[in-house]
Amino acid sequence: MHQAENASANEHESLKYQLLGPSLTKAGQDTVDQHKVSQIIYNASKGSKFFNNEEVRDRNLTQKIQQILARKRRLEKLELSHDIRRVDDHIAQLEASRDLTQVVVHIDCDAFYAAVEELDRPELKDVPFAVGKGVLTTCNYHARKFGCRSGMASFVATKLCPQLICLPLNFDKYTAKAQEVRAILADYDPRFESSSIDEAFLNLTEYCNDNSLDPDTAVSKLRAEVAEKTRITVSAGIGPNARIAKIASNKNKPNGQFRVSSERATVMEFMRDLPVRKVNGVGRVFERELDAVGIKTCGDIHAYRAYLAQLFGEKALYFLVNCFLGLGRTKIQLAEDYERKSVGTESTFHDLSGTVGLREKLRKTADELEKDLSRTEFKGRTLVLKVKLHTYEVLTRQVIPPKAVHRADDLYNYSLPMLTKLEKEIPGLKLRLLGLRVTNLVSTKKDGLDFFGIKNGAKRKHDLAEEGGSEWETWPEEGYSEGTQGEPVAVSEQLDVDEGKDTDDDDWLKVRHRRRKHGKQITPNMKQREPSKKPELWDCPICHRPQQANDKALNDHVDFCLSRQTIKEVVESSSTVTHLPSSTPTPALPPIKRNFFFERSGTSKTYLAEKSASLIAKAYKGDWSTASFE
Repeated sequence: MHQAENASANEHESLKYQLLGPSLTKAGQDTVDQHKVSQIIYNASKGSKFFNNEEVRDRNLTQKIQQILARKRRLEKLELSHDIRRVDDHIAQLEASRDLTQVVVHIDCDAFYAAVEELDRPELKDVPFAVGKGVLTTCNYHARKFGCRSGMASFVATKLCPQLICLPLNFDKYTAKAQEVRAILADYDPRFESSSIDEAFLNLTEYCNDNSLDPDTAVSKLRAEVAEKTRITVSAGIGPNARIAKIASNKNKPNGQFRVSSERATVMEFMRDLPVRKVNGVGRVFERELDAVGIKTCGDIHAYRAYLAQLFGEKALYFLVNCFLGLGRTKIQLAEDYERKSVGTESTFHDLSGTVGLREKLRKTADELEKDLSRTEFKGRTLVLKVKLHTYEVLTRQVIPPKAVHRADDLYNYSLPMLTKLEKEIPGLKLRLLGLRVTNLVSTKKDGLDFFGIKNGAKRKHDLAEEGGSEWETWPEEGYSEGTQGEPVAVSEQLDVDEGKDTDDDDWLKVRHRRRKHGKQITPNMKQREPSKKPELWDCPICHRPQQANDKALNDHVDFCLSRQTIKEVVESSSTVTHLPSSTPTPALPPIKRNFFFERSGTSKTYLAEKSASLIAKAYKGDWSTASFE
């Protein structure tokens, strides 16, 4: 009897902790009585569809943790010296790769949306207020003292802080202010990396060296400049890598900075007592799983290293070992330089049912995704449908079309059968979210040169003369396109969940539809660069068309020019070569020995052109013994 009561009590405690949401580690929450906050959220949302769904998720997680603990008990009876040696070898390899030479900085605007609103309404500076109507996107630090945080339903927040003022969102205003901040960041690192609308990573190694500044002074100068020119404050973390810098930026908020010096002992000490939840990438679920096996801080990871792969998988093992060592990436690059994994869009709405309504929503989503794919210049080989039921249960289905898709008609037609099947599986299907996403991306971006090596949009004088002024037809190629990773969402990952009651805030639902995009939204750096110089081009010695000034690229193009059709055309125009009967098949060309070296002088190009004509004629006649460039 007592065991059952204890189990029920523990279940409710874990559920209360789950209801605290993903923003528990936000700055300004350290002095808040979280037990009191969780009890208020629990009582306010109890009986709602959201509460029931969270209750089911919490129960499933509890069962999963019990299975993890059962596996751990079995492992404790085994000889795991081999597993320990394997992990220790990996740790030794990671230690050998540790780079302590870089100065990586993470910049985070303080309560960004709220700070921007304060500029227009300075009377709000000393009162608790938040931005967002149905669900809060951010709170000022006065509101955070009451336990309010991003991702919280506004009706719950007003129970925590009855005097809370909630303002509507204005993304145009926030975007304009973010661009002001980015323009300053670009002066310190032109290749800074925007991780969201109000966050960025910079590598100040070069800046500090060029200006003979230590990292603390350089960052203080940057923060002072942002405050002076934009009238908002930013906090900063300084460390030898991005992981350390990200964690450090939350240490002295608001309007402060914290540095972890580039010494191994200092880094290890910093991570040793750090709660695992403070590490970016560890959420509520993983935190509970780690806590169950005994890992509360990053320093605890080493003692359990023999079990990690067996309990959580190889990827989790490598991630946790890096956390224990305080390792992270040191390469900071433009957001658009990352490889993009997916493109998608989704929207939240009031409960929607019925064949007509669901299909209209699916069609609108397909139209929206087509626009995103056109903007990002991708199409996808895999199409994913995501829905959230009125019970808050999330379901996904996917299909692999016979071709990569990007047009709205295809997106709709290939996703409709998945929706129809769901309607059959769930009678009376009622949704509150619908989204489409494509993965396994293929670029639709055209290179600077077309298939024939002609710069897109350019006209050759002799071509226009021969074709009466018409342009060459360009053949699009599927080339490499640079993308991004992850999504910069300034608000909580739970914004697609209305915590507690439903809301009638139509404006909020429209705004959320605008914001919910899969994949990082590329935010170009604002640094004004000098106009790029006109690229140098070399004429092909065979077709005489301009090519990139690159030996390998030009050689590859010459390979194309030495096709059977090109050879045939050259030979037929030469009076010294006997024409073969039309029925005679064109001989296949074996690989030709080449050793191209293009100098910039016209003499070498002329010489090569003459050698090319001679080679073509000999090759067509089958005389391969002398068919090579020297």
